[in-house]
Amino acid sequence: MTVDLKIEVVVVPVSDVDRAKEFWTRIGFREDVDFSGPGGFRVVHLTPPGSAASIVVGNGVTDAEPGSERGVHLVVDDVVAARAELVARGVDVGEVFHDAGGVFHHAGTAGRVPGPHPTRQSYGSFASFADPDGNTFVLQEVTTRRPGRISQVAYRSVAEVEQALRDAALAHGEYEARLGHHDPDWPSWYAAYMARAAGLGG
Repeated sequence: MTVDLKIEVVVVPVSDVDRAKEFWTRIGFREDVDFSGPGGFRVVHLTPPGSAASIVVGNGVTDAEPGSERGVHLVVDDVVAARAELVARGVDVGEVFHDAGGVFHHAGTAGRVPGPHPTRQSYGSFASFADPDGNTFVLQEVTTRRPGRISQVAYRSVAEVEQALRDAALAHGEYEARLGHHDPDWPSWYAAYMARAAGLGG
């Protein structure tokens, strides 16, 4: 038996907690906790939309230098659209790029080629931005998950669940037409189809 180890919180070192909190909530992060304790201790827990992982900013929560965080990745379905949305909310986001090597991106700006990956290869297109302290973050476009990359499926809204069911129903109708009869085990077929569509590999 292997114990699950889930990365769920990244502590981001900041010099001004209120300024950091305003920045992240302005771009859509949900404020989960804002706790103040003795001696100026403060913890602010913030979660990006659609994410199972969160960030924490505060006073007395890390001894890292403010602005020293590099390369936390925020995964998006469409990096061009995500960049445009952040820019509209007042964030200075660099231009979309892909790496010359085509696998991941190098440190800093080395190997950056302007524009998304030529074929919009999943995991291959990026854009970067900084928070008010200079901590840097990277948007990464992921459209198709690699097999085994995820072990559970989470839908972000009722509308997403409905659309997944509609897609499965349409595909299952075509499957039954090929079978030539009603499929009594349709729940299992739906489950497997929806898992594959979400990248689970089920």
